Amino acid sequence: MVWPGLSCLLLPALVVSVAANVAPTFLPNMSAVSLPEDLPVGAEAFWLVAQDQDQDPLTYGISGSNAYFFSVTPNTGEVKLANLLDYETLYWFAIDISVNDGHNNPVHKEMQVIVEDRNDNAPVFQNTDFSTSISETLPVGSLVFSVLATDKDTGSGGAVVYSIEKVIPVTDGSEYLFEILPNGSIILNGSLSYNSKSAFYQLELKACDSGGPYNNSIVVQCSSPVFVSISVIDQPDLDPQFVREFYSASVAEDASQGTSVLKVEAVDGDRGINDPVIYSISDSTRPGWFDIGPDGVIRVNGSLDREQLLEEDEEVQVQVTATEMHPNIYGQEAKVSIWVTLRVTDVNDHKPEFYNCSLPTCTFTPEEAQVNFTGYVDEHASTRIPIDDLTMVVYDPDKGSNGTFLLSLEGPDVKAFSVSPQRAAGSVDVQVLVRAPSLVDYEMQTVMLVQVVATDSVSGNSSVALVTIHLRDVNDHRPTFPRGLYNLSVFEHSAVGYVVTNSIHASDPDTGEGGHITYSLLSGNGEDIFAVDPDSGTVTVRNSKLLDREKQAVYYLTLQATDGGNLSSSTTLQITVLDVNDNKPVVSGSYNIFVQEEEGNVSVTIQAHDDDEPGTNNSLLHFSLLPSPYSYNFSVDPDTGILRNLGPLDREAIDPTLGGRIVLTVRVSDCGEPALWTEVNVTITVEDINDNLPVFNQSSYSFSVKERDPGVLVGVLEAWDADQTEANNRISFSLSGSGANNFMLRGSVLGSGRAAGRLWLPSDVSLDYETQDSFRLTGSAENPDPQGREATAQVLVTVEDVNDEPPTLDPASLRGIHVAENGSAHGIVATVVAQDRDTASKVEVQLVKVVCTKAGVDVGGLCHGWFSVLADGSVLVNQSEAIDYETCDLVTLVVRACDLTTDPRFQAYSDNGSLPITIEDVNDNAPYFLPEDKTFVIIPELVIPNQQVASVQARDNDSGNNGAILFSILQVDFVAKDGAVVPFQGFFRVSTSSEDSVFIGNIELVTSLDSTLQGTYQVTVRAQDRPSEGPAQEAKITLNLFTVDQSYRVSLQFSMSKEEVGANVEEIKAVLAQATRTTVYIVNIQDIDSTARARGRSYLDAYFVFSNGSALTLDQLSLMIRKDEDSLRQLLQLGLVVLGSQESQQSELSDTLRNAVIGLGVALLLVIVVMAMVIVCTQKSYHRKLRAMKAAKEARKTAAGVLPAVSAIPGTNVYNTERANPMLNLPTKDLGFESQSSSSDLDHVSLNSLDDNSVDLENGRQEIKKESLHSPMGPDPEPLNQVLSGWEVGTRGQQKEELAFTNTGLDTTDL
Repeated sequence: MVWPGLSCLLLPALVVSVAANVAPTFLPNMSAVSLPEDLPVGAEAFWLVAQDQDQDPLTYGISGSNAYFFSVTPNTGEVKLANLLDYETLYWFAIDISVNDGHNNPVHKEMQVIVEDRNDNAPVFQNTDFSTSISETLPVGSLVFSVLATDKDTGSGGAVVYSIEKVIPVTDGSEYLFEILPNGSIILNGSLSYNSKSAFYQLELKACDSGGPYNNSIVVQCSSPVFVSISVIDQPDLDPQFVREFYSASVAEDASQGTSVLKVEAVDGDRGINDPVIYSISDSTRPGWFDIGPDGVIRVNGSLDREQLLEEDEEVQVQVTATEMHPNIYGQEAKVSIWVTLRVTDVNDHKPEFYNCSLPTCTFTPEEAQVNFTGYVDEHASTRIPIDDLTMVVYDPDKGSNGTFLLSLEGPDVKAFSVSPQRAAGSVDVQVLVRAPSLVDYEMQTVMLVQVVATDSVSGNSSVALVTIHLRDVNDHRPTFPRGLYNLSVFEHSAVGYVVTNSIHASDPDTGEGGHITYSLLSGNGEDIFAVDPDSGTVTVRNSKLLDREKQAVYYLTLQATDGGNLSSSTTLQITVLDVNDNKPVVSGSYNIFVQEEEGNVSVTIQAHDDDEPGTNNSLLHFSLLPSPYSYNFSVDPDTGILRNLGPLDREAIDPTLGGRIVLTVRVSDCGEPALWTEVNVTITVEDINDNLPVFNQSSYSFSVKERDPGVLVGVLEAWDADQTEANNRISFSLSGSGANNFMLRGSVLGSGRAAGRLWLPSDVSLDYETQDSFRLTGSAENPDPQGREATAQVLVTVEDVNDEPPTLDPASLRGIHVAENGSAHGIVATVVAQDRDTASKVEVQLVKVVCTKAGVDVGGLCHGWFSVLADGSVLVNQSEAIDYETCDLVTLVVRACDLTTDPRFQAYSDNGSLPITIEDVNDNAPYFLPEDKTFVIIPELVIPNQQVASVQARDNDSGNNGAILFSILQVDFVAKDGAVVPFQGFFRVSTSSEDSVFIGNIELVTSLDSTLQGTYQVTVRAQDRPSEGPAQEAKITLNLFTVDQSYRVSLQFSMSKEEVGANVEEIKAVLAQATRTTVYIVNIQDIDSTARARGRSYLDAYFVFSNGSALTLDQLSLMIRKDEDSLRQLLQLGLVVLGSQESQQSELSDTLRNAVIGLGVALLLVIVVMAMVIVCTQKSYHRKLRAMKAAKEARKTAAGVLPAVSAIPGTNVYNTERANPMLNLPTKDLGFESQSSSSDLDHVSLNSLDDNSVDLENGRQEIKKESLHSPMGPDPEPLNQVLSGWEVGTRGQQKEELAFTNTGLDTTDL
């Protein structure tokens, strides 16, 4: 606004008054504005500010397709929001702003409106119908379900975080049963159980963003909860269960077959499967009595008998097993067992029975049942005396009243007896008692009969038992013998039991026991030799040995007879002992005779006598020689007993085992009947003399021995000598002949006169078949004959060949071979050759082990089945399709040769040999990209050609050229924010490098990028291998390279020089990164021009980029720094003073100076025209000054914070308070004439909210501070600084201190 001052300066020089009106112009910063999308409708958006050199009243307007978003006050230029903004719908648009001074055509300018994103959107789940089913045996850590929620916001406000709010049902541990990962995957965090936990779960999920600015605060937006329904699928892992813990029932013992007793029920423990159950009886205390049907009903299967269960408490225990129809998940039967108690109840199905036993020892077995009984009683016994020896028990196995019975007597003698008891239950001992003693008379009858009747008290069934009662008589007579003396005889040594007499008897008229006679011998002579039968009276020999005539010839005995009443009488027995031939002849002395063979004779008399009665045949002796092996050489006289030899004796003719002894047996017998004899041995020893030579058992011997077998027995030579004494038959051996020194002949005694010569190889000598295959030797045998005679035999030793050489492997056959992987080779791929020098060898090749290695590292048994080795050495491909180079690249077959016929003493195996089989690679694997958790961001302003902007990594499991990867770029597309896709070819290239089998593709920039483009570069990279033969394989991946344009470039002013800032740049970056959680990219650091009015000395330009490619704007940066007080304090310490654009502050001054120069030039060119209008111009200027002064006076009268009804605010192109700029609603001073003002043209520029001069660190309402009038001569304080740094006065009089950064580049003092 230099025109009024210029006119006044030129007024004296102008003669002609000329006037010209200039159109207004918008301030330079009116080209773009940034507005948050959460700005409310009706709120101040920005101000339209234009300057007019003529200070004409200005009218503002907004037009265009997007003008509906705003409403503008035409006179003041205040723009308010008319419709809500939405970053997600329209993040950038243009409007046309205009200004009109009423004299010129309206001035139009395009303004860019940038909508800043705010966290106004909550995450939204992509699908709300979430349900799934999982097995109850799903392992912990397994994936259950995946959800996805998206958030339209950018930055941290678009980063979604998932959480599980609630798990239904709420039980112990259910809240920790599931876990959701940051990618939305729900995994199982604990074990499931369909039956013991829950069959259904419902998860309440919520998705929240990471927070972002919204309505001047950091807000976290969360989605509406969604529910994931999870059904647990039951698995057959539990056994069935009976619905009751105990089963019992009762059944009558007369129940018919098929009668239902009890129903058991079992259900599958897996309620979600409910497998049918099969019932069976697996055990029972009474097998066969019951069975069970498919319906679980236990039925009677046979006849029941309660009486068999008396010792088992009348119960039958049945084990019922319930088995599921199908096996469980372990392949086993799922079953459960339970014991069922079945009580058998009584039925009156038995009648009382009689048993011959006594309680309580009765077992009531069928063997004890009886209907006939016997008893005894003395005649005339007293009343109620029981019958002796009567053991009668009545038993009814029924229970209760069914087992009660009545007892009574019947029969011919019922009047003489009674029965006790007369009523009983179960079992009872029964007695028959004497009722009428007078009727019990032995003389009348000896036997009496009665019947005992047992009648069931309920059914009336009865049993009858017959009792036979024997009467006992009373003794009143003594037994007598017919004679007083009896003469008897007996041969001595008669046999035990020999009857001496059986005709002597005594008589007794009593009957029964009283008439029974017992015989006995009284103590005295012979009672130990003879015996008498107590019943019959027969006298017999008791001791045959003591009955000896030679000791006693006559015996006198007393025989006594005693009856049952102990009455007795006796008689005498005289017994004469008769002689018998009972003594054998007795030989006196022993007989041992020595005689030399060939010359000696034998003559000896046998002495003997006999103790039998002399002069009888029993004592007459006779001698005889019993036959024996050598008895024919001798004779004996039968009467005198003289023994002689019949010829010369030969020791060698006698059995050698007898040692030359001949034993003859001479029998001496008597002539009695029967004859008795005694035998005596006569030993004749025939002494030996050396009269025989040794003899071999064979004339020649043939032996064989294996080669290389030292110290073995070759054979045995045997010889014998007929002489029978060691001195005469001792044999020694010797060996002679060619090669005899290779052998040893060792003699040993086999027996008397027999010896063996054992032919041995010495322990240090072994024969060699190839050197000499046989030996012919002579063996000699001799004894100590004074004449030196000996016997000889020929010995042939044959040497046998032995398979003693181990086989060997041909090294040429073990040379390595190559086999291609993946079914490329079949059949025989190699042959291992084995050799053996032995003629009778049988060689086969054996596989010892297989070694699998990959790159020199043992990989275990992965390749063990790939190859096999046959016995003939053929190496076969066993599993061609399984051969895999990537698993194992070298298979080493360790083999050996084995001779199956090798002698066990020698090594049968060759040394192990290795056949290496190299697995050749086939291009059977395609390259694959390695996952990388990276986000690639490009800041076009920072990147330069040949700079790396992204990278990929890939592998190929093949080797060599098959695994070598070459990267290439197939396609590059640029996706703008509005979704438009534009191909960009030639902007990027990729280079290939490798490191540790990982191939790296570095994507580099070829040419500079347009820094104004907003969007994403999509680069499609191909990884292709380079096989030596066959087609190549490839993989593709598309990378997103997010761009950050210049609109996100932010300047920070520091109070230090650029060198000091550069020295602290890493610390500044760290603090900024901590406060913003972004990556900080520094563009440059520059000093501020010293001519500019600024508080800082240097500024730093940077970008703040999130990992997802979004970046912070200036407002977002300011908000985040203010939120982090620690980071703010550190930045202040590092010299930060202002957040803002240095260029916008410098552009105001440069534009003003430029306009002033242009204005002066135009004024000089038009000076002639202006002279014509000078009078009019002067008058117009004078009236304007008067109005301004008047406005100033009104402003002084107006109280601070109160808007007057008339104009009060000068210094702008507005003349009343209604149209004044509220930011400059301040008391003013008298401005005076423009020609006297020291202010420059900058003083006439209006300021509004679009002037980017300072960054407030706290949001507060702007208040007007009361201030006294300034002295015209005093220093003028800077009004805007006063507002920002003073006390703010509220409507309630409370004061609040505001903290602000002040930009010294803006000075409103001139206002």
